[in-house]
Amino acid sequence: MMLSLTCKTAIKAVIYLGSKFESGQKSSIKEIAEFINASEHTVGKMLQTLVKDDIINSAKGPTGGFYISAKQKQQPLLKVVHAIDGASIFDECGLGLSKCSATHPCPIHNDYKKVRDGFKEMCQQNTIADLCETVNDGLAYLMG
Repeated sequence: MMLSLTCKTAIKAVIYLGSKFESGQKSSIKEIAEFINASEHTVGKMLQTLVKDDIINSAKGPTGGFYISAKQKQQPLLKVVHAIDGASIFDECGLGLSKCSATHPCPIHNDYKKVRDGFKEMCQQNTIADLCETVNDGLAYLMG
């Protein structure tokens, strides 16, 4: 839909880290990139952004890696989307027009606005913990 590839990768990485929470294990860039089938370069840069925005944590040293805290697992998915793609993603035109608005709509404006608003609501209502739970229970998957 409207998310960048980097943002989709970030969401998968955060859910992956959330699914590892109970075990207390930290994950390397290489491990995360392999599991979600993304380039290590993309994953590395994106993880640093998520650490900077306090969505996940990182620890240095031989037992280091990336991990998520119990409090961070309660964050809405919206926080990940904002960190990577920015808040304006929920205001953008479905056809990429710069002057699209309710008073000057593009051909798909009204239908796209409903989808976009529904997607934003889903991102606000679902926490990282909610999404990890379905993966841990085998009801949803991160690998295609």
